[in-house]
Amino acid sequence: MSEKRSSRAVLGAATVAMGLIAGVFYVFACAVMPALDRSDDRTYVEVMRDINVVIQNPVFFLSFLGALALTGVSAWQLRGTAGGRWVTAALVAYGLAFLVTVVFSIPLNDALAAKGDPTALREHFEDPWVAWNVVRAVLSTLALACLARALTAGRPATGR
Repeated sequence: MSEKRSSRAVLGAATVAMGLIAGVFYVFACAVMPALDRSDDRTYVEVMRDINVVIQNPVFFLSFLGALALTGVSAWQLRGTAGGRWVTAALVAYGLAFLVTVVFSIPLNDALAAKGDPTALREHFEDPWVAWNVVRAVLSTLALACLARALTAGRPATGR
C-alpha cells in the first residue's frame, strides 16, 4: 500500500472510531441520562453501576482507545500538510475528552460503585457526571468534525 493510501486509511479509521465514541457520549447526553433522571435513586444507581461494568468490554475499548491512537498516528503521518493541522486539532480535542474521562468520569464511576445510601451516592454522582459527559460529547464531536475536515483537505473544490 502506498504511503498516501496508508495515511488515508488511518485517517478514515480514526474518523470512524471517533464517530463511534462521539456517538456514545452524545447518546448518554440526550437519551440515557435524561431517561435515568426519571428513575428513583436505587434504580438510578443500580443501572449506572451496570452500565459502568458492561461498557468495559473489548469492543468499547477498541474504539475508545483506538480513536486516540489512530488520531495520533494520523497526525504524525500527515504532519506538515493542510489535513495534518486538522488532525492535530482533533487530537488535542479528543485528548482533552480522554483526560476528562480519566480525571473526572472514572473517579465518579468508582465512587458510585461503593456501598452506601443510593440517594447520597446519586447526589454526589449525577450532576457532575452529566456535566462532564457533555464536555466529552462536545470535545469528541469537535474532534470528529476536524477529522472529517481533514478527509477533504487538499482536495480541489468541485463547483459548477
